[in-house]
Amino acid sequence: MPQRERLDFIRQIVAEDVRSGRHGGRVLTRFPPEPNGFLHVGHASAICLDFEVAREYGGRTTLRMDDTNPTTEDPSYVEAIARDIRWLGFEWDGEIRYASDYFGALYRMALRMIEDGFAYVDSLSEEEIRAHRGSVREPSRPSPYRDRSAEENLDLFRRMRAGEFEDGEHVLSARIDLASSNMKLRDPLMYRIRHAHHYRTGDEWPIYPFYDWAHGQSDAIEGITHSFCTLEFQDNRALYDWFIEHTRPASARIDRVPGAEGGGGEALGSWDPRPRQYEFARRNLDYTIVSKRKLLLLVEDGHVSGWDDPRMPTLAGFRRRGIPPDAIRAFCRQVGIGKADNRVEIATLEWAVREALNRRAPRVLAVLRPLEVVIENCPEDEVDWIEAPYFPRGADAPPEGWPETRKVPFTRVLYIERDDFAEEPAPGFRRLAPGREVRLRHGYFITCRRVEKDDAGRIVRLHCTYDPETRSGSAPDGRRPAGTIHWVSATESVPMEVRLYDRLFRVSNPAGDAEGLRESLNPDSLQVLTDARGEPSLADGPPETAWQFERLGYFVPDRATVAAGTAAGPTTAAATTAAATTGGAGGDAPPGGPLVFNRTVTLRDAWSRRARSDGTRDTDPAEARAPAPDEATEPAVPGIDSAREARDAARRADPALRAAFDRFRDPLGLPDELADLLSGSAESVQYYERAIRGGADPATVATWLVHEVRGAGGSEGDAGALESEALAELVELVLERSISRAVAKSLLARLVEDGGSPREIVRREGLGRIGDAEQIREVVDGVVAAHPAEVARYAAGHTGLAGFFVGQVMRATHGRADPAIVRELLEESLNDAT
Repeated sequence: MPQRERLDFIRQIVAEDVRSGRHGGRVLTRFPPEPNGFLHVGHASAICLDFEVAREYGGRTTLRMDDTNPTTEDPSYVEAIARDIRWLGFEWDGEIRYASDYFGALYRMALRMIEDGFAYVDSLSEEEIRAHRGSVREPSRPSPYRDRSAEENLDLFRRMRAGEFEDGEHVLSARIDLASSNMKLRDPLMYRIRHAHHYRTGDEWPIYPFYDWAHGQSDAIEGITHSFCTLEFQDNRALYDWFIEHTRPASARIDRVPGAEGGGGEALGSWDPRPRQYEFARRNLDYTIVSKRKLLLLVEDGHVSGWDDPRMPTLAGFRRRGIPPDAIRAFCRQVGIGKADNRVEIATLEWAVREALNRRAPRVLAVLRPLEVVIENCPEDEVDWIEAPYFPRGADAPPEGWPETRKVPFTRVLYIERDDFAEEPAPGFRRLAPGREVRLRHGYFITCRRVEKDDAGRIVRLHCTYDPETRSGSAPDGRRPAGTIHWVSATESVPMEVRLYDRLFRVSNPAGDAEGLRESLNPDSLQVLTDARGEPSLADGPPETAWQFERLGYFVPDRATVAAGTAAGPTTAAATTAAATTGGAGGDAPPGGPLVFNRTVTLRDAWSRRARSDGTRDTDPAEARAPAPDEATEPAVPGIDSAREARDAARRADPALRAAFDRFRDPLGLPDELADLLSGSAESVQYYERAIRGGADPATVATWLVHEVRGAGGSEGDAGALESEALAELVELVLERSISRAVAKSLLARLVEDGGSPREIVRREGLGRIGDAEQIREVVDGVVAAHPAEVARYAAGHTGLAGFFVGQVMRATHGRADPAIVRELLEESLNDAT
């Protein structure tokens, strides 16, 4: 059991259940994906929660495929899901479970529900059922078939099972409450007729259970104790409980179901253990979409090369991009579990990736856009093999199996990065220029003597000299060069194709219909560099090794290319090729063609730098790096998280900061990442502790301070004009749902700039959440009336446009309308309009 006193609300529930002996102290969770697509980053949060909570409390987790829709599911998705979960670092208990294994038990329970009067066969058409449904203010109208006798219902349902009826001719509905304020309880559907081939059961079943019926009962059959799902299923919980309470476990004949651990008797609701559903909020990642429908659109339209395209938010895409599974787990722990939907900056994920890779990625030299350098005083046929470390001084021991050093060849002809030379250097430029001396990383000092250009005036070659006495990286006379640059041998290096992946969308919250998504795409999300070069050791590394190309970023061999043994390029519409003129023969390509590397992440957050600059960028983010440090001052090797090292050093020097770090972890219960960021200075510690002094939730305040205040122009230790008490007040407004998160983020930027009381500003400017249904209805009706073309497409079956209409209403109300009311009223208005 976790030792931290402060736990998220899910872990508090489980801890209390274990402490009180509920379920005999037993904890059994499950991860239940539908096998109709690939797992994505949103699933990762659920996977980590299900598996880690069970492990922390001595329990187990099962994997169940919720395969109740025969027309969309496929065994290839089952294999992909299982593979991704194992890659993420988790192993489920026993064999994979399938909801289709429980079709017989579900059918038997449904028969008994009919006998008990809790279910009936409805013969209304789909359109008629919708017309009878009512609204949030009007009760549903009863179906004329609602009062059929049990005998007639049993006969019809058995004939449905026998395949005597056509699709849509009948459904089985639960008989609950047509006047319930919870629309989910208004006689929900349990079964539909669908003559479709199922990938596991074949043509055995012409009827298939709906999600709400199959899901909770599958939990009960398996003996699940804690069923976790996201917040959109909050209203479904009442139905989950109703089905549990109105079924008789004995009727399921669970003894016939292999691996089932649930049980109970003949009495209604006598399930043992009795599963319960708990909802947690989504953590929506900026610059990302996770809708399977929208992701499929990107694949089908050719904006990405497939579901494992490294720009995709799928776990397969993450793996191909080189994002390590422990970074995903650390990211999920850092964003935590909450009760209110939240947007998470993608910089948080990238930070976790850098932290993970920095500890284990071997450092190597690579040049992406080569410029030839001829060392005129170096013999032509000489190769000087310089020993260079794979890992920086002071780092942990190299990963198992890795040597500490490798040999880097220095030859007469080299390549340097094209933007590491300036013929007319700007002030502050510390790299190579005519007449200037620089240090080659791990190598000699060189001085540029002459510049060679082609007929068009483009620089094609530099002529330099080197100082043979500086092989150790320092000069006998103590002189220091202007800066340090990376390089490779032109004749001994290996050719590479390097794919520079960036964010797929150029806006942080891509939304809308297909056209809106297309307009939000980042045209620079992929650049392909075909003339890159790397040091020879890159050709010998194990597959999937994550490398740090010094001063450039983290890179990984492309899995698809390695598997195919070819260097076939990507086929995306967004790809652009930037091939540099290199000159010189260069080394031979490895068998099968040049090495292909995908960039995982840059060394620093280039997007944040862009956001703070006045101009726009038309080059790669890696080019905006800071000047190389002067190594004579013993700095950290480029790429190490120097800010983290500075915080560690501050804590070593100041026991009060170390005590704050420990205090933030226990008893406050902050993840290590947040505790680290908030305890790096006395100012940061004081600000945070003032913010939580009045009783504000420590974890939520920490998250806002680290992620949101920084994004609004402040930092962990400097929040501008935003007083700590005002931050606590703003967080409380969000948690009590007085304002939306969008309003809070907009207000935060003003507070950082001008200060003030959030509650007073909300009151004065009327920024509070709109919960009046009639007021929202006026906006909904106006939006529907203003978009007849979208209404027609919605009526034609493009139901995904519901999100477009929600976005229009939220935009019209400046993010203040209650989303739940908006969705209900939009559904009613769209149905009326169609």
